[in-house]
Amino acid sequence: MSEPPTVYHDNWFDRLFIWIFSRKIAKALGQDSPYPGYEGFVDLSQKIMQGRNAEEQQALVGVVLRSLIPAPVLWTIRTFSRPIPLVCELNAWFATQLFEWLVGPCEVRSVEVTSPTGKTQMQRSGVHIQKCRYLEQSRCVGMCVNMCKVPTQEFFTQDFGIPVTLTPNFEDFSCEMVFGQIPPPLETEQASQQPCLNQCVTASTSIVCPKVHG
Repeated sequence: MSEPPTVYHDNWFDRLFIWIFSRKIAKALGQDSPYPGYEGFVDLSQKIMQGRNAEEQQALVGVVLRSLIPAPVLWTIRTFSRPIPLVCELNAWFATQLFEWLVGPCEVRSVEVTSPTGKTQMQRSGVHIQKCRYLEQSRCVGMCVNMCKVPTQEFFTQDFGIPVTLTPNFEDFSCEMVFGQIPPPLETEQASQQPCLNQCVTASTSIVCPKVHG
């Protein structure tokens, strides 16, 4: 038997962020969702998939993410901030404070980070997501990859100038975020070869989830 879905009791802060993100997505899509709260947020995410390939989905989510922060602020962060250990550790801490409404309970962890020069070091810039709320509710590999993993990596790496790598676990729905770690090409990661989840409403019998690359 499958585990019962996790029950969340969103506070006013959670509901505010859900509303803000939902409004931004609805504006980018040009349509809204009939559902309230987090259910509506996931429904809007599903609408992003309709009629768009993987790159188009990622691009639209990128537009939404950039609309949340004024361009001058992004430029300032990207120009004057560097991905030194302290900055990466602060980003990890902020992620645990700001994104629980999106992904559920998470915690900062010490991780090994490899620099572009090949040097490795330990730093507390990892975020362990215990059971991703978004993945649990959507039950969709393609949504996880194209509307969370890839856009988030690109947003932080390119727009913030702080690289981050997300590694979802499709068995237990946990996820590891590592700030300071440059993300590898998607085609080299396990997520790119992941088959559909059993309870996905649009599941395919293909060996690899067709929505990841479709």
